Amino acid sequence: MNSAILITYDKEDSINEAMGLCDAAGYQIIHTIAQNFLKKPKYGISGGVLEKLEEIAEKLRPDVIIFDEILKPSQNYNLASVLHREILDREALILEIFESRASSSESKLQVKLAQLRYEIARAKEKVRLSRTGEQPGFMGIGQFEVDVYYNDIKHRMQTVRSKLEKAGKQRELHRQSRKRQGFKTMSLAGYTSAGKTTLFNKLTGESKKQSKELFTTLSTTTRRITINQEPFLIADTVGFISKLPAYMIEAFKSTLEELIYTDIIILVIDISDSLFNLKKKFASCMRTLGDLGVELDRIIFVLNKSDLVSNYDVQEKVKILNLTENKKWISVSALAEKNMSELKTLIKDIIETQSLPNYDKNLVKEYDPFGN
Repeated sequence: MNSAILITYDKEDSINEAMGLCDAAGYQIIHTIAQNFLKKPKYGISGGVLEKLEEIAEKLRPDVIIFDEILKPSQNYNLASVLHREILDREALILEIFESRASSSESKLQVKLAQLRYEIARAKEKVRLSRTGEQPGFMGIGQFEVDVYYNDIKHRMQTVRSKLEKAGKQRELHRQSRKRQGFKTMSLAGYTSAGKTTLFNKLTGESKKQSKELFTTLSTTTRRITINQEPFLIADTVGFISKLPAYMIEAFKSTLEELIYTDIIILVIDISDSLFNLKKKFASCMRTLGDLGVELDRIIFVLNKSDLVSNYDVQEKVKILNLTENKKWISVSALAEKNMSELKTLIKDIIETQSLPNYDKNLVKEYDPFGN
């Protein structure tokens, strides 16, 4: 396991999530610096923090230095030039996790597209640096001309997009086939590590890999389940995470679009989270669903891990999430199999009364429980 120094926000939830990302990517954190990031400076951190980081890096000699923030290409280069270490920002770290988790041919293509999008955003800066006589060795480029380097990435992106379009068309054929056979469909969504895969396994009898690690699921898995002798199809999807750039969501569009066409969405929420984490993760999920064009009235809010908190805490958090007037929520524990039969009944009742899709109204993005 490679060693790393982590620079993250001075907040407990941010530190914990950043540590989780590093662990999922296979990095052992040997030192952590918690501070506030600056928007415009040359390095993204203050001069004092940089001096401290330079001293610690020289002493501990980590393999990489990880920033839990999205760095500009120039900031990445400036930091690498001073620290003489490989610099990974939050986007690069997530992409490494995606690459290690991708197993299906489609998920591998989606990750490759996201990597190329990350690279092309930095291509011009890398070329500019090499043309000015600087050697951005930590940024992975030699002496390329801008038209060759930039166009090569664009060409590879187009090739990957074409393959993903074919996969998307195949997915559409599957949807049409399911519709002709009269299958009602549901999809699991939620913040990464909320327990989606555990819930999927309990509902289907599957044994998909489940873990506390982030992004256990990258490709969509669809299985048939029976509720009161009636067949349904349920799909598990990639987990959401805060500060996930739009281009990464776009790269996984062929997978996430299942959330648009499904009859209902089961949004899995870790109700055992601290109040701050709960609000942050819930807002992130709703924002992502809104960006995808999902309808609010197609969501069942499943409050998972309720065995870890009291009924009073559940009710208080339901109020905070503004779900008190929404009958489409239920507290469960997939691991302890609490309220699983009640969840199936709720799913069946809602699907049976569900109206035909109308994608022009009641979008999630209109729903803001925190009044922002």
